[in-house]
Amino acid sequence: MSEHHHKETFVTKYIFSQDHKMISKQFLITGMIMGVIGVFMSMLFRLQLAWPEKSFSIIEAFLGPHQTDGVMSPDMYLALVTIHGTIMVFFVLTAGLSGTFSNLLIPLQIGARDMASGFLNMISYWLFFISSIIMVISLFVEAGPASAGWTIYPPLSALPQAIPGSGAGMTLWLVSMAIFIASSLIGSLNYIVTILNLRTKGMKMTRLPLTMWAFFITAIIGVVSFPVLLSAALLLIFDRSFGTSFYLSDIFISGEVLHYQGGSPVLFEHLFWFLGHPEVYIVLLPALGITSEIISTHSRKPIFGYRAMVGSIMAIAFLSTIVWGHHMFISGMNPFLGSVFTFTTLLIAIPSAVKAFNYITTLWKGNLQLNPAMLFSIGLVSTFVTGGLTGLVLGDSALDINIHDTYFVVAHFHLVMGVSAIFGMYAGIYHWFPKMYGRMMNKSMGYWHFWITMISAYGVFFPMHFIGLAGLPRRYYTNTEFPMFDDVADTNVVITIFALIGGIAQLIFLANFFISIYRGKKATQNPWNSNTIEWTTPVEHLHGNWPGKIPEVHRWAYDYSKKVDPEDDNSDYLHGKDWVSQTTPLLEGEEPS
Repeated sequence: MSEHHHKETFVTKYIFSQDHKMISKQFLITGMIMGVIGVFMSMLFRLQLAWPEKSFSIIEAFLGPHQTDGVMSPDMYLALVTIHGTIMVFFVLTAGLSGTFSNLLIPLQIGARDMASGFLNMISYWLFFISSIIMVISLFVEAGPASAGWTIYPPLSALPQAIPGSGAGMTLWLVSMAIFIASSLIGSLNYIVTILNLRTKGMKMTRLPLTMWAFFITAIIGVVSFPVLLSAALLLIFDRSFGTSFYLSDIFISGEVLHYQGGSPVLFEHLFWFLGHPEVYIVLLPALGITSEIISTHSRKPIFGYRAMVGSIMAIAFLSTIVWGHHMFISGMNPFLGSVFTFTTLLIAIPSAVKAFNYITTLWKGNLQLNPAMLFSIGLVSTFVTGGLTGLVLGDSALDINIHDTYFVVAHFHLVMGVSAIFGMYAGIYHWFPKMYGRMMNKSMGYWHFWITMISAYGVFFPMHFIGLAGLPRRYYTNTEFPMFDDVADTNVVITIFALIGGIAQLIFLANFFISIYRGKKATQNPWNSNTIEWTTPVEHLHGNWPGKIPEVHRWAYDYSKKVDPEDDNSDYLHGKDWVSQTTPLLEGEEPS
């Protein structure tokens, strides 16, 4: 099967490819382009926040007719915040993690020739690409892009005449998201079927790497929760275009009474956040799975508490679907219901803590190889713990009321979801780049990239907690009209300087990535001495992954530093080395793992 393929053309190999490895690269490159757009937007609106009313030629150059003499308008500020959030959450983190690494690793790590359906896999990418193009096009409509926040709450999103960004830009946003959801559902179903049905001989579920468990559970969360967002978007389209009142009631615009009765914007909040909170873990769980693999490999130690890690992934997946109400504590929710959501929200800290402690215990007394992939993985553990601690504050309804919709919330979710997930994505790219392109990324540039990014991330989001506690509201394009916030103006300048430095630092990664594709040092078959079976495939890509027979698996994914005699500290390593491939048969008398 793998050795007899018809000759591929440029179109079938690079554009309409059904090879999971090529599709993973398509997701990654598209996600990186969207990431550049999203990060650049954040740099523009950070300029506005630090120096309001100041003229910047770069703003006039890129935002053109929507601005006056290089000063950002309030409408454009809201649009930038909206599209930045949408792009980063859906088009960068979801594509860069699930789209890229689920496609790359699932067949390779379970011992399959390809995904269960290569055709559906191709369709999944092209739907994602089309949705990305539509989202970018929405930036250029005359009235401006969607401006209701990335959560697109009604009535701003439901009434085309509400604000400039409620017109064609909002319609394009909804169309883009509907296509994106279709892409995610097709991909998720493909991932689930592949993991359940195409594992090689010996690859029991209990021998799967934790990356596979993370991708598998993430796909299940997506199948459960994404259709709810699709239904919310469809009902919103009905309200916008067909005169229905699912989310609207008793609306006045410029003194005019609109004929909408019986709807409730709180219904939209429930539907949106039923996806919105699981989405946090749709982007975070793959990053945590990648981190598990990298920390074990580069600590040269078995992952601590494999079964506990699998259990924590399952617990997080279940709890993530019953905590959405903590986003709505000030929506008029019944206080008893609020207390229920407080309980489930605080409960999710337990499996999250299990993962954090298990990472730390795996690192403890390990033979640490501090390459860029390992540093980004350790950085993820740091930001995951830091952001998680502030989640305990926001998860308590009585405390959340005081800091809801302030920069404290922005700092929390950017650390625990944004920075942590992006660190996981970077770690995965540095670690599996040799498998994707057959070359090594430059380690020195990787170190510069990590340290500048790490320092900048904390420089941006750590001070935000304090201006949030001071009461500074999010999404205000300027705070000069409020004298009580004069004292935090200098802090906003510091945050913006770190944001600009961190944004520019990503150019180091981009240069390293694209230069290494062509000029990087050629990789050996298994440059990290890792024991998962993707490293048994040839460096040169072939459709089918393995020439000839697919290898059989005999042991679990974390046989590092395994002794022949566990009672004898002075005995040699098994097979004379500190790692054993999953494909290595058991020695006589050796217990199966």
